Amino acid sequence: MKTAIATVSISGDFTEKLAAIAKAGFSGIEIFENDFLAFDGGPREVGRMVRDHGLEISLYQPFRDFEGMPEPQRQRGFDRAERKFDVMEELGTDLMLVCSNVSPISLGGIDRAAADFAELGERAQKRGLKVGYEALAWGRHVSDHRDAWEIVRRADHPAVGLVLDSFHTLARGIDPETIRRIPGDRIAFIQLADAPKIDMDLLYWSRHFRNMPGEGDLDVPAFMRAVMATGYTGVVSLEIFNDQFRGGSPKSIAIDGYRSLMNLMDGVRRDEPGVAIDIPDMPPRIEAGGIEFVEFTADEAEAEELGGLFTAMGFAKAGQHVTKDVTLYRQGEINLVVNTEREGFAHSAYLVHGTSVCDIGLKVEDAEATLTRARAMKVEPFEQPVGPGELKIPAIRGVGGGLVHFLDATSDLRNVWDVEFRTAEPVEASGDAGLTRIDHLAQTMNYEEMLTWALFYTAIFETRRTPMVDIVDPGGLVRSQAIETADGALRITLNGAENRKTLAGHFIAESFGSSVQHIAFQTGDIFATAERLKQAGFRPLAISQNYYDDLEARFGLEPDFADRLRAENILYDRDGEGGEYFQLYSPNYGEGFFFEIVERRGGYDGYGAANAQFRIAAQKRSLRPRGMPRG
Repeated sequence: MKTAIATVSISGDFTEKLAAIAKAGFSGIEIFENDFLAFDGGPREVGRMVRDHGLEISLYQPFRDFEGMPEPQRQRGFDRAERKFDVMEELGTDLMLVCSNVSPISLGGIDRAAADFAELGERAQKRGLKVGYEALAWGRHVSDHRDAWEIVRRADHPAVGLVLDSFHTLARGIDPETIRRIPGDRIAFIQLADAPKIDMDLLYWSRHFRNMPGEGDLDVPAFMRAVMATGYTGVVSLEIFNDQFRGGSPKSIAIDGYRSLMNLMDGVRRDEPGVAIDIPDMPPRIEAGGIEFVEFTADEAEAEELGGLFTAMGFAKAGQHVTKDVTLYRQGEINLVVNTEREGFAHSAYLVHGTSVCDIGLKVEDAEATLTRARAMKVEPFEQPVGPGELKIPAIRGVGGGLVHFLDATSDLRNVWDVEFRTAEPVEASGDAGLTRIDHLAQTMNYEEMLTWALFYTAIFETRRTPMVDIVDPGGLVRSQAIETADGALRITLNGAENRKTLAGHFIAESFGSSVQHIAFQTGDIFATAERLKQAGFRPLAISQNYYDDLEARFGLEPDFADRLRAENILYDRDGEGGEYFQLYSPNYGEGFFFEIVERRGGYDGYGAANAQFRIAAQKRSLRPRGMPRG
């Protein structure tokens, strides 16, 4: 399958765009005319540059305000087209996109438009070129691909085809199933874009908020299944207008684009029986069964401090690595690893980020299949030398630079604790606090990185995105979205900071990059856990008493129940079906890292978003002044 991306989709100058697109793995590009016009080089030079990168120019676009014009504008349109044909010949491309007319002086009429395209097709064919007609969602007379197809059908010229764009079809709510009736050999080109559902002017929505397939809310898979059912065998391209992407990394956005296409087309191939899609074979999206371990990197002093905190939370020192300075702490199904090695990846992460989470291990059905899928999604695998007695565990580099290891039950990988660790010397422990498993990890990044992180997880794993919510911080808003499996075995929350005044932004700035900011442990009895923690000397985050006064009134809580929450600094939420959620927080560790303990009752499947602003206010009050030691 030939893939392409419009040059307008990513940032950088023309040479930067080409390098990023080629490295990401695309076959070709759509040259957006303004990118060409802004480049200080002739069309022959541009064409040569594109081919030197191993790419082809799949499309030249857009040609505007052509069909249905009165004279003398009609003749001027043909003259303009001939000039564009000259440029195309020098560029070395043979297809030009003509979008539906938006001019206020344009005349309606399908037959009139068809006649114009019949003549344009004749002119293009004489020069070995073709044109494709696309219905803009805001076109003056043609805004529906069905009308555009009727014009192409009546033009009845081999050099005139139909261009379909998922945004223009789906944004107007047009049923993509109508595409199945169009002969595949009359479709000249496919453009894809997703978008969040926003109630706004179509043109503004299109020009500023498009994103990659799988990053928005439009049913791009249904659109593409219908396209492939027609027998279409041409180029599948991305055309993304997004303010955020225009300021992002060309390399990162290009890789996101390729990843989104591979994920989309793999899904279409599986969901639309009988279609032939020439993409690399890969396993389906991987079922994830939860988090097997979280690894921290630290120096010796902070490792001791972390160990003391873990012990106060009921973790036992369960093992020491057979050859490395790596310690295992365990409670229930939770495995926390502290790495103080002076070489290797963990040490490199420490030098950059300080004490932080550098690695997470995920339980998967098949570790090697997971690695294969990740490779197909352009994710970089990770390897480092394996020492005596160690297992080779498949791993990749995560989006923020940390590692993700994969452990399955069908190999020796899930026996890593028995193989690589020896039982630790008995230590005095505070006793099990009733923590059973990791409920979720919260990863913090700059807001503009959120789409990349979400696509990373949803393209590799059988996960879904929850709706994005706004978290109010005294310093601004933080956008939050969860990535989760259907059964809740794996939950990861993504928190996008828009400025460094927020707690999330402060964490990113002080830890020099995106990372895991907090870990939520699950318990079956929050009050029993709170009591055990108190006995062990654990100090919870102090919540404002005003919160509890309002909470009691808002939910109509029994006074005794409200008093228990207040006494233990436990936050509370309830959903519309009566499900309940309890949250207990540790104070900040360092520059904003923290732990959370949660209990879910009655099927509650959220994350207590309504409590976030009160938790953040309490955390900001306890954030240590710069230069002060941790207490």
